[in-house]
Amino acid sequence: MRAFFETQKHTLFGFLDMFSGGALSRFSIFSLGIMPYINASIIISLLQTVVPYLEKLSKEGELGRKKITQFTRYGTVLLATVQAFGLSFMIMQMRAPDGSAVVRIPSLGFQLLTVLTLVTGTIFVMWLGEQITEQGVGNGISLIIFVGIVDRFPSSTKDLFRLLKIGEISLFSVIFLLALVLVVTGLVVWLETAQRRIPVQYAKRVVGRRVYGGQNTYLPIRVDQQGVIAVIFAVSLLSAPLTVAQFFPNAPIAKKIVEWWSRGHILYEIIYAGLIIFFCYFY
Repeated sequence: MRAFFETQKHTLFGFLDMFSGGALSRFSIFSLGIMPYINASIIISLLQTVVPYLEKLSKEGELGRKKITQFTRYGTVLLATVQAFGLSFMIMQMRAPDGSAVVRIPSLGFQLLTVLTLVTGTIFVMWLGEQITEQGVGNGISLIIFVGIVDRFPSSTKDLFRLLKIGEISLFSVIFLLALVLVVTGLVVWLETAQRRIPVQYAKRVVGRRVYGGQNTYLPIRVDQQGVIAVIFAVSLLSAPLTVAQFFPNAPIAKKIVEWWSRGHILYEIIYAGLIIFFCYFY
């Protein structure tokens, strides 16, 4: 698995592995991560605009929100099951560098056990994300993804210093990289906290001999209203064709999908940008 994902660093597989904190390349219990839950949330949100029943639920306050959350959970389990079957099928077709099969005894029992394990991991991550959100710590989905990405920071730092020690990169490059990281982080924080302040002036009113109102204030509107949610949704939807391609690893069209869905490919970049714009408007 690790050797396979080493060759997939610049594809969507590598991007999804980054979102899962490397769990996908290690084929751990949490390999699917939070992505099935995000995909289910997107589908339910889109259906609310076309299905009258869901649209009605969305307007029924807390009771309707709980019902929609329940549908999202069901959708998460369904999508996780499909993705787990695809992943198990892909693993059964993989070969080690020496040509031997990765799965020694491929069988239906292996697939069922793999699906059960991966779906259970996704359900736990989904529950954990909901608990984080409900307890007021922050957005559970964003925090889980953040922790998964930061989890790689120690190993990446170790690799950086190893390359510096053997002379693969120069000290100037390391200093420049650190400075660039600080500048980009500062720009992201500035953009996230930036506001467009729309002036609001209250009209004066006279009650008896007293004058009330007339003060000036402003209505704060965030510049980046959606934050990183639109990007997460876009990546989640882009993972759908890869999930289907996993079922047909030797099919020519499946190989084309994997090629087209590589970061840097013009088709991938256009669809990626279009989805981000769409979700910024829709969500």
